[in-house]
Amino acid sequence: MLPEDCLSIILSFTSPEDALRASLVSSCFRRASDSDLVWERFLPSDYAEILSNSVTPLMFCSKKELFQCLSDSVLIDGGNKVFKLEKSSGKKCYILSAKELSITWSSNPLYWSWISMAESRFCRVAVLRTTDWLEIGGKIRTKMLTPNTTYGAYLIMKISERAYGLDLMASEITLEVGNQVCSSNVFLKHGEGSKEMGNLGHKKEGSVREREDGWMEVELGEFYSGEKDEQVKMSLMEVKGCHLKGGLLIEGIEFRPKH
Repeated sequence: MLPEDCLSIILSFTSPEDALRASLVSSCFRRASDSDLVWERFLPSDYAEILSNSVTPLMFCSKKELFQCLSDSVLIDGGNKVFKLEKSSGKKCYILSAKELSITWSSNPLYWSWISMAESRFCRVAVLRTTDWLEIGGKIRTKMLTPNTTYGAYLIMKISERAYGLDLMASEITLEVGNQVCSSNVFLKHGEGSKEMGNLGHKKEGSVREREDGWMEVELGEFYSGEKDEQVKMSLMEVKGCHLKGGLLIEGIEFRPKH
C-alpha cells in the first residue's frame, strides 16, 4: 500500500544485498529497488572522481548498472590501482600495484625484474631475482576507504617453483596507524592457516594462503577506517638473515573489508 517512491527511500537505508533480495517480492518492489534513488545511496560519495580516473570508460544507463560495473575490478590511476565495490555491502576495496609500492632496489635489474603476466590485473609485476635485503612497503590514507569499517591489508604474491632462501628465516610484518603498531612473523612458503596479529613485541606467526584468483596472499594486518583521515603504513621485510633469496613475485597490496 506504500507509494513506490516511499519504498525506494526505505530500501535506500538497507544494503545492496537487501535491495536485490527485496526485488524478488513483487513487481512493485522490483521497480522500487531498481530506482536511482536507491543505488545512489549505495555508491561511494566520490564515485564521479573514480569514474574520471578509470582507464576504460564505463558504460551504464542507471545507477544500479553503475554499481554493477564498479563491483567488478576497474583499473584506475593509469592502470596502477584497481578499485572495486563489495557486492553485498557497497564498501570500497582497492589493490595497489607493485609499481605503487616501495620495494628496495626494485629499479636495479640485478635484484628485481618487471614482467607481464596474463593472470595479473596489472601490466607489470615485480619478480625477485636475488637479494639479501627483502623490504616491501605500502601505504594508504583512510579517506580513500569506506568510513567506520574494519579493513585487512593483504600482500598479493606468488612463490615460483625455483624459489630459494625465502623460508630459511621468518619475514617480519608490521602495520602502523598513528602511534599504534602491530607486528607478526611469516615464513614465505606454501601453506594454509589463519593469521593472528599481536602488539609490537608480542609477535605471532602468520601464513601464506591461496586466493580464488590463483595468487597467494599474506595478511599484513587489520585496521579501522574511522571518520578522520589517517595514513596506514604496512611492510614485509627480511633483512637479518644476510642470505640470498629469490623467486618471489609481487602483484600488489589489497585492502578489503573484514567480516
